[in-house]
Amino acid sequence: MSQRPRILITCDTFTEVIDFAREHFEVVDSQGRAQSAAAELRERLHGMDGVLVAGTDRIDAALLDAAPAVRAVAIAAVGYNSIDIAACNARGVLATNTPGILDDTTADLGFALILAASRRLGEGERYLRANRWKRWENDLLLGQDVHHRTLGIVGMGRIGQALARRAGGFDMPVVYHNRNRVDSAIEDRLGARWLPLDELFATADVVCLCLPYSQAAHHLVDAALLARMKPTAVLVNIARGGIVDENALIEALRERRIAAAGLDVYEGEPALNPGLLELDNAVLVPHIGSATRETRIAMGLCAARNLKAALEGGVPPNLINPEALAQAGTRRA
Repeated sequence: MSQRPRILITCDTFTEVIDFAREHFEVVDSQGRAQSAAAELRERLHGMDGVLVAGTDRIDAALLDAAPAVRAVAIAAVGYNSIDIAACNARGVLATNTPGILDDTTADLGFALILAASRRLGEGERYLRANRWKRWENDLLLGQDVHHRTLGIVGMGRIGQALARRAGGFDMPVVYHNRNRVDSAIEDRLGARWLPLDELFATADVVCLCLPYSQAAHHLVDAALLARMKPTAVLVNIARGGIVDENALIEALRERRIAAAGLDVYEGEPALNPGLLELDNAVLVPHIGSATRETRIAMGLCAARNLKAALEGGVPPNLINPEALAQAGTRRA
């Protein structure tokens, strides 16, 4: 009987995911452990055939060189900028992600941030908890309406489209920018109109970032683009922190050149730019876009199934780097 593949699960996960993995692999899990530092992760990964990682684990050339048996990396996330795809390709390592599972959950969180930032809910809760509310006031914590305001979506993929569907319930006109325009049937169904990026920032009352991170998108939202926004506008980021120049955003918020921001992601997370913490008009949550039990279990199971397919010699359903398949086949031969 051949030995089952050995895998490392680097992050705390759910019993359902661990049980599925143990049906198919020899599993070393990280239940109850703090996140491993890079040196410890290299040591733990040695001799493993595959690894299931969280979005915060960096998989790079040095790590893969220290664990030459690794044939597959499965990230329990959609974004995979923490994985060095070129390094995986060079070593025939198959890399996978979990698209399609968290779309609605993340869109829910995006709309929650739109509401919270527009209606100053974070400020309101802090005001109440500080026991400052003594009487009704006509102008207390006046915010911005969400209904009938124009929503601008940057990145009209699955999550962007899910956000646009939610906007319909608030009678929000939708404009969007995408590298490639979506099919006209999708535009018609969502009531969405394509705009150039600078025009979208000048037009929209709420701008929500839903695009994947890449070097080309680094600091895409800079001081010049923020300057295009209305002083009553709100910026929401549920994509990746590096897409926004945080220092430029802090200045725009501090000077009230835009009304508010709702952020789930940050440039140096989990470290925060201290300037953000000083702002009453920034709603800040700790990268919880997909954080419901149902969705996180589904993501973990999807990642484990991707590993199973890869380590059994198949093509994983969510393969990021098909370029690695030829070399992966050579490694198995």
